Amino acid sequence: MKALILAAGFGTRLRPITDTRPKALVEVGGKTLLEHALTHLKVNGIREVIINVHHFPALIVEFLRDHDNFGLDISISDESDELLDTGGGMKKTSWFFDDGSPFIVRNVDVLSDLDLSGIADFHHRKNALATLAVRERATARYFLFDEQMCLAGWENQSTGERRISRASGPLKPFAFSGIQIVNPAIFPMITETGRFSLTGLYLRLSEDHIISGYLEMHSSWKDAGKWPL
Repeated sequence: MKALILAAGFGTRLRPITDTRPKALVEVGGKTLLEHALTHLKVNGIREVIINVHHFPALIVEFLRDHDNFGLDISISDESDELLDTGGGMKKTSWFFDDGSPFIVRNVDVLSDLDLSGIADFHHRKNALATLAVRERATARYFLFDEQMCLAGWENQSTGERRISRASGPLKPFAFSGIQIVNPAIFPMITETGRFSLTGLYLRLSEDHIISGYLEMHSSWKDAGKWPL
């Protein structure tokens, strides 16, 4: 299994420290967020990783070179010319996932020891196009799932915005954990171009395909993309 680390964002919630470095190189517990993410993938048996970059990309490349890529086979998806958001960023890396196998997509600012074999097994059993690791926690934005844990909508409780992608019964709100597994069969279905989010893509595709939620509350988890860390 291969993986994509989403590391191209500006890290605005971590300013002023990200005024001089990318979010991926912010340190928590003496290690950068990027090293934490790579270690998590490596512990779970993943050896081939692609990282998208935009903000101070040369610093990330230099950091990886100085650490011999942490013993991994690492490629870079350079978004220096245009920041593509999560959906556009994943679409640009489609060439990397050419083996037909599901792959992990992981936000760089998530600290987690989630067992990736568990979400992979669940994804296979659900025959899903994508499976999102979710938790019961307080946040502003929620994915909405039906009783079978299939995506059916999204809401922002701060603004009152609510999008329902397909008819369903009672919906349960869960917060995204920043880790997911995706079937590469999704790439031919992506008609969006340029900069776009995975949220909008998943809501569109959930009308006719299974986008599942993997509820997991036993692993450690922390959003390290905002103060206080």
